[in-house]
Amino acid sequence: MSEQTPADRALRAVADSIDQARARTPHDGADPDIPVAATVVLLRDAPAGPEVLLIERPDRGSFAGAWVFPGGKLEPADLAESEEESARRAGVRETAEETGLMLDPADLVTLSCWDPPPGIALRIRTWFFVAVAPSGALRLQPAEAVAAEWARPAELLARHSRGELTLYPPTWVTLHGLTGHPRAESVRPAARMAGVERFETVARRGAEGPILLWRGDAEYEADAGDAASGSRHRLEIGALPWRYARDA
Repeated sequence: MSEQTPADRALRAVADSIDQARARTPHDGADPDIPVAATVVLLRDAPAGPEVLLIERPDRGSFAGAWVFPGGKLEPADLAESEEESARRAGVRETAEETGLMLDPADLVTLSCWDPPPGIALRIRTWFFVAVAPSGALRLQPAEAVAAEWARPAELLARHSRGELTLYPPTWVTLHGLTGHPRAESVRPAARMAGVERFETVARRGAEGPILLWRGDAEYEADAGDAASGSRHRLEIGALPWRYARDA
């Protein structure tokens, strides 16, 4: 039997967690008892189009071997007047610690907030911010990142579809949303105009494996019944390549 790759292990972890998931309640999206984290999507321009920075986590811990945006959990020193502003501070601090890149908090635009399916063992509500990368060389913190790479979002998604690198669903969906931008600087005004998007996740098992659903999907509510012909906002992760469906 062939040895499992990091991507195989990540998919198995996600699939196993779905069995623990329960129906959402109105309070889950702002549950004060779950940890909060921040992550920063750093972009730069390149001849073939905008590139994003991903770092590879060490082969241990909750996201072992995964490629992620810089970020981490909030610490007491990050606390501010709101959870979003606390997360903004954490994003700046974590980016500096993990990559050596120094950011101005005012340059971060809030992109989204991700809340995992309620009931699963590891729940971390994560705020995603976007910024144009500052100048300077990367200085990785070995305990947090064993490698780093600048690449076009479409290229990273293609490599994931071939099983060449490990992505988790929030990273995958965020990369998918970046593929249409012509310049790095175009992302921040687009994010301001769109407003903060909340991904309050519901997990189900479909015929081909795990499905993650968000508001706008006809089957999002537990009592939706037979909504096979309704609207879609979901990510099917049972096999590669993952399939994302979102109606306008």
